[in-house]
Amino acid sequence: MSLTRDDWTARADAHRDRADALTAEHRARAATGEKHPVWDFLFTYYSYKPAQLRRWHPGAGVELRDARERADWRWYTPGREPGSVVPDAAAFAREKPPLARLIEIMLRRTASRPGQFGCFGLHEWAMVYRADEHRHPVPLRLGRDGTDAVVEAHELRCTHFDAFRFFTPEAVPLNRSPLTRDDQPLHEQPGCLHAGMDVYKWATKLGPLVPGELLLDAFELARDIRLLDMQAAPYDLAAWGVEPVRIETPEGKGEYVRRQRAFAERGSALRVLLLDAWLGQHPAFVAA
Repeated sequence: MSLTRDDWTARADAHRDRADALTAEHRARAATGEKHPVWDFLFTYYSYKPAQLRRWHPGAGVELRDARERADWRWYTPGREPGSVVPDAAAFAREKPPLARLIEIMLRRTASRPGQFGCFGLHEWAMVYRADEHRHPVPLRLGRDGTDAVVEAHELRCTHFDAFRFFTPEAVPLNRSPLTRDDQPLHEQPGCLHAGMDVYKWATKLGPLVPGELLLDAFELARDIRLLDMQAAPYDLAAWGVEPVRIETPEGKGEYVRRQRAFAERGSALRVLLLDAWLGQHPAFVAA
């Protein structure tokens, strides 16, 4: 596929405008030093700044004509015509072979598995279980004793290591399965909210190999999931206008699972699109 300069610059402009709209509130807060316990996560945990998010790329193998200004951009190689460039998946694989393999494994294996929907977002509760202090400077909605009681009344079923690693020492043995970094590909599954948010992480790491429109779709999924993640958490976020999903009740559990299933569908579709854009083929899933 080849895009004329008029075509690709129009897409780049539209992408920039969309990205700016998505990050406008964060940028306004950052300008005054204001912190937000829900939304800052999208720009700190994933370490991808608004300026990076607004930069459009066409995706692997798409030739940009008359794009000399991108000739020295990372993972771009010369195209067939003078002055044209192409994001090169092979260049990425040569420079970062372990990362390329990890991303492919995580995308393929996660997309190939059935979702699990019985965790009810208790990972955030496990992060404050029996703790005098916690990471977020906001009060607990049920207080310390009430929060601990919710954890003790449920089985912890976390499958995502990057949530599990923040469990308090007292919560770690309560999880159904012990998790480690090395066995993360064995446990990741599409029902997990954090696995859904990590679709955005993998997209950012692939850089120009991912079409900008797809990157922003993944960002929007991460944003939407983050809201539910914090609504279902034990924190009192009323001061920020966040209504809780009370997962300690049957009604709250039902709402959580309904939205969790919808996010799983969106995440699975984006994983297929990422693999297709990056590797030029729809996935023939590796064995789980």
